[in-house]
Amino acid sequence: MRRAGFAGLGRMGRRMAANCARAGHDVTVWNRSSGPAQAFVQAAGGRIADTPAVLSGQSDVVITMLADDAAARSVYFGEGGLIAAPGARLLVEMGTMSPALVTQIAQAAAAAGKRFVDAPVSGATNAAEQATLLIMAGADSDLAPQLAPLFDAMGRKTIWLGQVGAGATMKLAVNMLIHGMNQTVSEALCLAEKAGIATDRAFDVIENSAAAAPMLKFRRPIYLDEARHEVTFTVALARKDVGLALDLARRTGVPLPQTETTYQVLKAAEAQGFEARDMAAIFNYMRGNTE
Repeated sequence: MRRAGFAGLGRMGRRMAANCARAGHDVTVWNRSSGPAQAFVQAAGGRIADTPAVLSGQSDVVITMLADDAAARSVYFGEGGLIAAPGARLLVEMGTMSPALVTQIAQAAAAAGKRFVDAPVSGATNAAEQATLLIMAGADSDLAPQLAPLFDAMGRKTIWLGQVGAGATMKLAVNMLIHGMNQTVSEALCLAEKAGIATDRAFDVIENSAAAAPMLKFRRPIYLDEARHEVTFTVALARKDVGLALDLARRTGVPLPQTETTYQVLKAAEAQGFEARDMAAIFNYMRGNTE
């Protein structure tokens, strides 16, 4: 059993932390707003920390699952942040952030006598619920004895990528594929629908074709009847992730023409009020822009 601190109890984080608690780890949680932390403790047990620094003091390992770079900077570098806090010497970020910020945090952690690992996950809320996430760890497998008990409680597989920043980079690469596929599936459904094919039958074909992917099966209900289903990953977060991938591509000199198009569509959908809707709502956005 590890004393595990968990910062960030959003759609993914609360499910991942609950799986750690169910696996028998001693879980303490912190969230920027207190409501999700209180709900978590009522449902899964554990304790609530008032600040990230208190969380660190009560933990051997602190895991963060944060929405973006701004949130991560605040939690790691802000007043009462994890870098300067006593306690946990191992910090693990499992959200999606820029490789540049990952490097900055890792350097600051090392200077403070701590170790930082970027270990983002692939999989939506269903995978978080079922503990079947893929974990992309920006570290050598020498950390496996310390982290495997926690990672195994949250995921089906961990791939150790050998160096800090590699996890963040691979997460952006994977999300490029996912959001590009989301865009292409939306276009394909619009085309089939406009040509007179029932949308559910068109989806049957796509889901059973060579283009099939696990995300299609999971998101099928949202594509076909968005209003009846819970949001799992917003258009705004999709735009953020694709933007981070494009920033990295510019720094490394890699042209990403298809990803540029995906980004522009996500931005346009946000401008039309889709930012808080599920990423599968791009289908309805495309529908609304067909003649």
